[in-house]
Amino acid sequence: MLKGKKILLGVSGGIAAYKVCYLVRMFIKQGAEVRVIMTPSATKFVSPLTLSTLSKNEVIVNMFPEIDDYSKSEKVENKTWHVNLGLWADIFVIAPATANTISKIAHGICDNFLLATVLASKCPVLIAPTMDDDMYKNPASKKNLTQIKEFGYKIINPVYGELASGITGEGRMAEPEDIFKFISGLLLRKKDLDGKRILITAGPTLEFLDSVRFITNSSSGKMGFELAKAAKDRGASVTLISGPVSLNDIDEIKRINVKTSGEMLSRVKANLKNKDLVIMTAAIEDFKPVNPVNSKIKKEDSSKFVFEFERTVDILEYIGKNKKGFKLIGFALETDNELENAKKKLNKKNLDMIVLNNPTVPGAGFGTDTNVITLIDKKNIYELPMMSKYEAGNAILDKYLRMK
Repeated sequence: MLKGKKILLGVSGGIAAYKVCYLVRMFIKQGAEVRVIMTPSATKFVSPLTLSTLSKNEVIVNMFPEIDDYSKSEKVENKTWHVNLGLWADIFVIAPATANTISKIAHGICDNFLLATVLASKCPVLIAPTMDDDMYKNPASKKNLTQIKEFGYKIINPVYGELASGITGEGRMAEPEDIFKFISGLLLRKKDLDGKRILITAGPTLEFLDSVRFITNSSSGKMGFELAKAAKDRGASVTLISGPVSLNDIDEIKRINVKTSGEMLSRVKANLKNKDLVIMTAAIEDFKPVNPVNSKIKKEDSSKFVFEFERTVDILEYIGKNKKGFKLIGFALETDNELENAKKKLNKKNLDMIVLNNPTVPGAGFGTDTNVITLIDKKNIYELPMMSKYEAGNAILDKYLRMK
């Protein structure tokens, strides 16, 4: 998949350095050429010999050879490898990137080979931070990360989890599989959506019973977010309207957060203008309380509560009736008579395509990283195998590009 791609991997001195072995192996198995640079402190966590064996290339640690023998041309050439490698690579990823390394990049310091190569690089530079929770949340670290973003470097955000200190929090380096997916997406990025403006909705909505209680559903928003990533990676300008989810912002994507179906409708209406494609993945609540209570209902007031519900506005149907100049794709989550119900929804709501999935099918549904979808338009049905939600997003976009 990555045959002919040149990946430069920088490793700084954090405990997560051991994970880089798996990352190198993934790239090599996909046909990429990998070269590794380590800071001196990184060698305390993982052996240069290990990474050299896995990458099939010499690992560079020091700016200068241990024995300064300038009579040999290869020793002299070693002094300019930071420039040569910076020009050689298609992409340069630093994983793990410690607080110390991030700080030095932010301030243009180049006191080791890795940092000198960062300054000499012409290719995209990606940073995968790793540090303890308090270090990651420190204002200095936040300022440094903001600074390197302004330089144009991309951040592969750390995740929440168990840290080397024994505490649980933010700062854990993204897993090798996720870093691999991120980099592969950049290297294999298609530009077939350049100039396209796409609106995507994602996640659940809430309908409040009182000031603190609400009804909702189990949507995680993952399908919508992965679809937005896929569209962005292919060159589209993406607006993402999301209900309450625990997912990070996506670089280069305009994200608008909402809670209720009413807020979702309002934001969708405000962002329909000049769109080429609208994709509604959000799981909008179908019902809302007729008379929600403005304060918290006390449990002592009664042993029973009865709420009267009414339908919320069908946002997908509203868009279908007011569709002008853009294609509209909806989602159908069905457990019975799936095809029949999805086709009815396709026609009733004036959709150009509907994406059918059944949450009872293994690998599909809310909260999973994979999905099993069927694409249905006016003439054809395309059943797809289980795939990642990012891949499913790309399959949907491929079908959109074939629409007339």
